[in-house]
Amino acid sequence: MSEEKAGREISVWWFAFGYFAAYAPYSMLTKVISSGLLKGNPAVNGTALLSFSTLATLVTSLSVITLLGWWKFASHKKIGALNVPVTSIWTFLSGICTAAIIATTTLSYTIKGVSIVFMMIIMRGGVFILAPIVDTICKRKISLNSWIALGLSLVALSVQAIGKAKGGDSSFSLPIEAIIILSLYLGSYFIRMLFMTKRAKSKNDADTKKYFVEEQMVATPSLVIFLLIAGLSGRFGAFGSFGAQIHWGYTTFFSESSALVICLVALIGILSTGTGIFGTLIYLGNKENTFCVPVNRCSSLLAGVLATFLVWQVFNGNPPATTELISAAILIVAIIVLCVKLPIGGKKDCKACK
Repeated sequence: MSEEKAGREISVWWFAFGYFAAYAPYSMLTKVISSGLLKGNPAVNGTALLSFSTLATLVTSLSVITLLGWWKFASHKKIGALNVPVTSIWTFLSGICTAAIIATTTLSYTIKGVSIVFMMIIMRGGVFILAPIVDTICKRKISLNSWIALGLSLVALSVQAIGKAKGGDSSFSLPIEAIIILSLYLGSYFIRMLFMTKRAKSKNDADTKKYFVEEQMVATPSLVIFLLIAGLSGRFGAFGSFGAQIHWGYTTFFSESSALVICLVALIGILSTGTGIFGTLIYLGNKENTFCVPVNRCSSLLAGVLATFLVWQVFNGNPPATTELISAAILIVAIIVLCVKLPIGGKKDCKACK
């Protein structure tokens, strides 16, 4: 193994550690604040929480790119005397999808009666299944590992369904808001992964940073703009309860919330930036999706389990269900399978994805 290749693989696992370190407190704080588990402080509606936290995410993400000196990797266009960074149509659309992922991820942990681990099993399992599908579209030969992991992922989801049935829910139904969130999340991930695979998975480090910066230029800013418009419209009754909550999050939230809650919501936004940066860098790795996705999903899944235990032990929240832990264990086995080299393997590169 060359030093360059070894360095890339080590970097991926460092990115995975960074993702885990940011995701655990991010998901824990989101659940605690939105559920009213912070002693002496009322619950903050998940939609309202999204308002202020995304502002913190915007400031943090742009600051990180500036501190890293990565603006130079973006495409630039001369506008008068200024050399302005711009995006391609692909990074623009990918950024819009990323904005949807940021919003739905935060909101998924605020749904009443649905635990962190449960949402993570469905969301992570769904992306797990998308990985070989994207590889197939990109004409990559799918390895035996991928098919085994796909089967294990379906088993994990079946365990969840059985658990809900034993709990008296024979319809396996989810709250309508959970269904909408999951649909937007998985649809956005599919499009984003497809664009990344075809446009950004390259051995050229500059290409990776270029895609990353251009996507970040669109992702959080577009989400903030949408929320600001929704909040302003919500003042006049538009967008129903959603607009009203967004407006509350930008205005009354600061006068009705304690300084501690305001600081913690800002911290959620900062931690969200960390998950976005480390998670994206994992996906942009030169390896196939059936490697990058498991690394990413493993980090977030373990972080979610840790967050659930912390919410339970520290804030007297609900403990994770046995079926949720079993499903998590099965997905971890699937991840291990994908990380082991079996005799039958896929191509390292493909013509469609170079």
